[in-house]
Amino acid sequence: MPPAAAAFYTADMDLLAYLITGAFAGLIAGLLGVGGGLVIVPVLAFLFVRAGFEPGVVMHLAVGTSLATIVFTSISSVRAHHRHGAVRWPVFWQLTPGIIVGALLGAWLAGFFATDGLRLFFALFEIGVALQLAFGMKPRAHASPGAAAGSAWEHGLAGTVIGAVSALVGIGGGTLTVPWLVWRGTPMRNAVAISSACGLPIATAGAVGFILTGWQVDTLPAQSLGYIYLPAFVGIVVTSVLFAPLGARLAHRLPVVVLKRFFAGFLMILGIRMLYGL
Repeated sequence: MPPAAAAFYTADMDLLAYLITGAFAGLIAGLLGVGGGLVIVPVLAFLFVRAGFEPGVVMHLAVGTSLATIVFTSISSVRAHHRHGAVRWPVFWQLTPGIIVGALLGAWLAGFFATDGLRLFFALFEIGVALQLAFGMKPRAHASPGAAAGSAWEHGLAGTVIGAVSALVGIGGGTLTVPWLVWRGTPMRNAVAISSACGLPIATAGAVGFILTGWQVDTLPAQSLGYIYLPAFVGIVVTSVLFAPLGARLAHRLPVVVLKRFFAGFLMILGIRMLYGL
């Protein structure tokens, strides 16, 4: 195969992989309520290594690109929850300032991580989420469902931690926000809705942070905007937005508990694979 044809073939196959990744991430997010970033980040890291990107920026590109895609996928999720009146907006606004500060802080801190350090942090986080899903571990409420569900300073501090960790691993924060809100006495239905709304400021602030921290990096591939790789971003957004509503509809017809355990096994495999290298 001529070099030009080989290059076209590789780019074409990578685009197909981005589209498939977005479809799967959107389907899982709609079906199980688990953020697509847990799938997007490791898959992008593998694809970027395969594409021959500079090893030192692979994980930063994967995390930054994942956050950028979540900006768009979270918008449709927020609208759906808002139509059902499930989002407690006062709680959202209490969490948001801390989330923005935390997400920017997380993106800034990521700049000090070597790719291997960021990979290990993500791998351990993903394995933890897999165990939580597999065993159905849920926090017990420490406040009555009708209570205020936490003060402004408590939500502000929690939001900072949630935003920082979420930005470091490239997720919308649902695996952290929902347990926090349930622990503070928020009913599960409202906790999930508030968490979906919080994904937007997490992803927006985190993506902006990764653009800024990667702006002066000269080892990034062409078509990058800071630590966001635009071809992957576009491919994933197109299909994830289309498949998330399908996942939400299937959630009412399929055995979600069983599917969560299968997905937990899948995340465990991804996490272990990331733990031992790309």
